[in-house]
Amino acid sequence: MTNRVTLIGAGAMGGAIGTRLLETGNTLTVFDLDKAKVQELVDKGAKTAPSAAEAASVSDYVILSLNSPKIVRMAIFGTGGVAQGARPGTLIIDMSSIDPEATKALASDAAEKGLRWVDSPLSGGAPKALVGQLTLIAGGNEQDVADAYRVLQHVSSNYTHMGPSGAGQTTKLINQVLCGLNFLAVAEATQLALDAGVDAAKIPQALKGGRADSAILQEYMPRFVARDYRRTGRIDNMVKDLNGAQDLARLTNTAMPLTATCAEVHRMLAAAGLGGEDQAALMEFFKGPNKDIGQ
Repeated sequence: MTNRVTLIGAGAMGGAIGTRLLETGNTLTVFDLDKAKVQELVDKGAKTAPSAAEAASVSDYVILSLNSPKIVRMAIFGTGGVAQGARPGTLIIDMSSIDPEATKALASDAAEKGLRWVDSPLSGGAPKALVGQLTLIAGGNEQDVADAYRVLQHVSSNYTHMGPSGAGQTTKLINQVLCGLNFLAVAEATQLALDAGVDAAKIPQALKGGRADSAILQEYMPRFVARDYRRTGRIDNMVKDLNGAQDLARLTNTAMPLTATCAEVHRMLAAAGLGGEDQAALMEFFKGPNKDIGQ
C-alpha cells in the first residue's frame, strides 16, 4: 500500500528525504517557502500545495525537516499551518533536531488537536538519506513509533524507539556531542600529522579497524587534508545542537568540559562567518604558519 506523505521543509536534508520517499514509491506532497527547493522535488514526481494546511490535508503522515522549535511551531500551529488542514489521527513525524522540552510541549499541543506526534531526529546526513541508510532515534507512543516506521523504513537502516516524546531529541543531542567532539579531534589530529610531516591521507587506512577508527575519521580526515569544504552539513547547525546539549546539561547538572570547548570552537568559526560551511571547515581553526619540529 502506498503511503501518502506530506513533507514540510525541502532544504538539503528534507530534499534528500523527499527524493528517497519518491524513489521508493510513496506519494509525496511538499511545502516550503523556498519555491526553488519545492520545484526540485516536483520535477522528481512530488505534488505541491499553497500552504502547509493544504499539503497536510491530503496525507496520513506529515514529515517535518525544519531548523528550530519556533519554525516547527509556526509550521504546525501558525496561520495556514498543518493543524488547520490535517485530519484527526494524522501522524506528525518531526525529523528536525530541536530541544527535548520544546518537543514535549509540541506533542502535547498536537494531541489536544487530535494529532499524533513522533520525534525522530536523524544521524547520517543527506548522503545516507538518499540511499536509505539513516540512523533514526524515535520518541513517542509505542504504537505511533511503530506506525511511523511504515514510512521511515524507506530512509533508514537503523530505527530505535528510545522512549516517550522528547527521548529521540535527547538521544540526538548525545549523538551530536559525540560527533562534535569527534570532528574536532580528527581535525586536530589531521593538523598535527600535517605539521609533523606524516602523510595524513594514509592515516584512515592505517588506523582502520583499530580503536581510533570511526566513520568520521574515514570520511573526514581525507577531506580535512584536501581542504574539501563541499557542504553536506553546517557548522551553525552543530552550534545549535551543542548549545542544546549544554542547556540540557545545566538542567541535569552534568559536567561537560570537553563539550564546552568544542562548542566554543564552533561558535568562533560561526562568528568568523563560517557558520554556513561544512564541518570540514574546522580546519580553518588551525590555520597559521607551521612550526619546524624541534624548534
